[in-house]
Amino acid sequence: MDVNGKRALVVGLARTGVAAAEFLARRGAHVTVSEQEPAEQVAEYGERLRPLGIECETGGHQQATFLRADFIVPSPGVPLSLPLLEAARRKGIEILSELELAWRFLRGSVVAITGSNGKTTTTALLGKIFSDSGRLTLVGGNIGTPAITLVEASGEAATIVLEVSSFQLEAISSFRPRVAALLNITPDHLDRHASMADYIAAKARLFSYQREDDFAVFNADDPRSAALAAGVRAQRIWFSRQRRLDAGAYLEGDRIVFATGGRRERVLPQSAIQLKGLHNLENVLAAVCAARLLGVPAEVIHRAVASFEGVEHRLEFVAEIDGVAYYNDSKATNVDAALKAIAAFAGNLIVILGGKDKGSDFAPLREALAGRARCALLIGAAREKLAAALRDGFPLEQVETLPEAVVRAAELARAGDTVLLAPACASFDQFENFEHRGRVFKEEVRKLAAVHAGAKRGQAS
Repeated sequence: MDVNGKRALVVGLARTGVAAAEFLARRGAHVTVSEQEPAEQVAEYGERLRPLGIECETGGHQQATFLRADFIVPSPGVPLSLPLLEAARRKGIEILSELELAWRFLRGSVVAITGSNGKTTTTALLGKIFSDSGRLTLVGGNIGTPAITLVEASGEAATIVLEVSSFQLEAISSFRPRVAALLNITPDHLDRHASMADYIAAKARLFSYQREDDFAVFNADDPRSAALAAGVRAQRIWFSRQRRLDAGAYLEGDRIVFATGGRRERVLPQSAIQLKGLHNLENVLAAVCAARLLGVPAEVIHRAVASFEGVEHRLEFVAEIDGVAYYNDSKATNVDAALKAIAAFAGNLIVILGGKDKGSDFAPLREALAGRARCALLIGAAREKLAAALRDGFPLEQVETLPEAVVRAAELARAGDTVLLAPACASFDQFENFEHRGRVFKEEVRKLAAVHAGAKRGQAS
């Protein structure tokens, strides 16, 4: 794709939009960025972009800006249903996601991971596996590092592991990963997608441009994921923790086995996995598939999985204070993710739920919590809806903020309990993103730990 001299419009001044704008400007494009927020809210980005000759339009989008572009790159948070994007599309202006833009310049073998839950952990684990095998490995996408920033470091020998979201996949037109994996599909982002069918269709686009010599990895235990397999051109590979497979990774007793071409290979024992929860077993199975398909030896996979401790904000152990364990799963931004986090513990839970509702049905949480939780603390914009869905099952308390919830959890908890942040909601009512929410949780827990340590020292003296 030759962008030199082209008029490029990037919509949205977030992390991905800024990276795309910088990349295009350095390739000779005439770049404009259009942002809804007023200039003072995004001043830091403007100061960074203007020295590159990038024009920053802030405080709202102008139709003329959209209609004079040669192509448009919307940030993932910008819906394609935006009327100005639709007007540009009618005029024949190409609209492509940052993921599609990056694909047109990346060199190497691309492994792409999507799913409603687990994609960040699986992406990070695969990055470690490929890196430990001695390959030049680049990791990015929805995991935090925009794919476009990986272009300069990529090369024919590189393995590029990308976490991709439904938002990114909506605007692809040629993105073709060598290995594409769909971990699961559960209701999510229904505040953005018009229906569950539209959400599933966005996920299915991951496989749209693969060819017969590529690989498509599916969860045999997830009906929505498995149903999409019939329509793909790539070679279908499966993973399952419930059944024996002829092509893919599965659990046999305590062993993860990879089967292909009539051969069955024991890769590692389940006991080597440090991550909590059955959902993380599925993530490991998917990673085994992708790694073996690209030739990583079983012994390398075993060592990498055994030494992988997980990623920040995903069932992350924070501290134990006076016999109470605190876990941060701020990445549980939907109901299914929260259910999996809850299921990772046997009981004695005090769970912190709430945030910005994404059109979710919170009712499934009631049964899960009734068997494991002593109390649920409800925060943020969704707390009234959560309270209505969960009432009469177990004690509920509503509090305004996350710091208040941490303090109240500590008051309620007793030795042997676990305090779990698993919000089942987006973070944007009170936080910049789920990472910000997780950091605040950890800071509050560490404050508690410091107070407790000070009290113990005082008693000892």
